Amino acid sequence: MKKLAIVPGSFDPITNGHIDIIRRGANIFDEIAVVIFNNSAKKSLFTVEERIHLIKEATKEIGNVSVDVSDDLLINYAKNKEAFVVLRGLRAVSDFEYEMQITSMNRRLAKDIETFFVMTNNQYSFLSSSIVKEVAKYQGDIHGLVPEIVEKALKEKYA
Repeated sequence: MKKLAIVPGSFDPITNGHIDIIRRGANIFDEIAVVIFNNSAKKSLFTVEERIHLIKEATKEIGNVSVDVSDDLLINYAKNKEAFVVLRGLRAVSDFEYEMQITSMNRRLAKDIETFFVMTNNQYSFLSSSIVKEVAKYQGDIHGLVPEIVEKALKEKYA
């Protein structure tokens, strides 16, 4: 049985920090499913279709990565796909408290699905999709923070 790990998020847009976590996970697990979960609390800049395209292009060099979308609970999605791991990145101590709450709830819902945390590479420890969008909105330099295709898409959105 292949070991499937899910990397969940809104990915609006995907950043090099996300890519770092995905790439490192792809070296550990047989398959990585990058799954866009719509966060109703957030207003998205990119449509789901645009995000799918950007993620696929940004991860096409990583052979064992697929991209999917879900409006379901993460744990229900994981059960349906027979995934055994949720892979999450931690940037700072501030992430830990939120992630611990989510992980505790997920564990209550499905004891057999583990959450693995990977510390973000130091060069991306400050990076978030929100920060990237804010900088891009005011034509700031986002080179090296996001894949080139995302940089181009952000410049087009804010042109």
